[in-house]
Amino acid sequence: MKIAVPAESAAEETRVAVSPETVKAYVKNGHAVSVQAGAGAKSFISDDEYKAAGASITKAVAATVKDADVVLTVRRPADAVVKAMKSGTVVAGQLDPYGDRKQIDALAKAGIVAFAMELMPRITRAQSMDVLSSQANLAGYKAVIDASAMFPRAFPMMMTAAGTVPPAKVFVMGAGVAGLQAIATARRLGAIVSATDVRAAAGEQVASLGAKFVFVEGMADAATEGGYAKELSEEDKKRQAELVAEHIKTQDIVITTALIPGRPAPVLVTRQMVETMKPGSVIVDLAVERGGNCPLSKPGEVVEHKGVSIMGHLNVPGRLPGNASTLYAKNLQNFLDVIAGEDGAVKIDWEDEIIVGCGLTRDGEVVHPVLKGD
Repeated sequence: MKIAVPAESAAEETRVAVSPETVKAYVKNGHAVSVQAGAGAKSFISDDEYKAAGASITKAVAATVKDADVVLTVRRPADAVVKAMKSGTVVAGQLDPYGDRKQIDALAKAGIVAFAMELMPRITRAQSMDVLSSQANLAGYKAVIDASAMFPRAFPMMMTAAGTVPPAKVFVMGAGVAGLQAIATARRLGAIVSATDVRAAAGEQVASLGAKFVFVEGMADAATEGGYAKELSEEDKKRQAELVAEHIKTQDIVITTALIPGRPAPVLVTRQMVETMKPGSVIVDLAVERGGNCPLSKPGEVVEHKGVSIMGHLNVPGRLPGNASTLYAKNLQNFLDVIAGEDGAVKIDWEDEIIVGCGLTRDGEVVHPVLKGD
């Protein structure tokens, strides 16, 4: 098959969908790989590295995707890329399935067989293809590093002849992949860490990392079958907010990671809560692209409210492009192994739970169960 990788068009996107290592693997398996010139520049991967791995370098996007059987992207391809693809082309990437529905319909109308990697089912066989986990892991780490750079005090306790420096107190809201990595990173830096989650089972994971679990006693577990969090009842929301409001007063750094698939990010840290925090405290809102867990956060900005810095960086995994691209490219490589037949041609089993789980468009229609009835 011919695999094409166009350069990402979004200004803030630094990642690329293929690495020199995955190019070598594709070529070894008999596939042709076409990469648009400069596609890897923001990830510090040169065109020469791609060439050395066996890829051909093309200047224009139309030449890159022409006659491609598979197009790999980080984000949903731009209209110009879609128009240049032949009908029946397979597109795999983070396609923002809950975003602009018109663009999803446009993919279907163009005859594109689209797979949204964010919808990858949480099953054992699909773990190596789980882009949300690979990217969230980096986001959790980077959130702590960004917070430590902004925080005007030290993280670890220090004993000096002039006195003792107390450790920073870090509160992580949401104990998914990003949250757990944030806990682990903050602990490595010497902070006292606590965390909360609406899923009771997360308590064991939090404790295993040496952090205190903050949970409303008797609250109904809000975990879904897929392991994600679902929205709380109004009563549980109130109880959770009261607990968080009391706890957050004593914290130096708060990192929020809560997202509900297909819904705006839930508000976890209110204006009133922010105003109870000490001057110099820091909030990192990892959900800012979905509306934010704090109503004061602004996408792409660091704002200050009454002495508290609120960080709303976009594309946090992309702030570590060298790692993010390598992991993401490997996720895609593992997915292509599922859709490639023994002869190397595209062979999609539409009864495979992985295919059903992330298949978005096919035969001119939107086919994913979540979106089909929209």
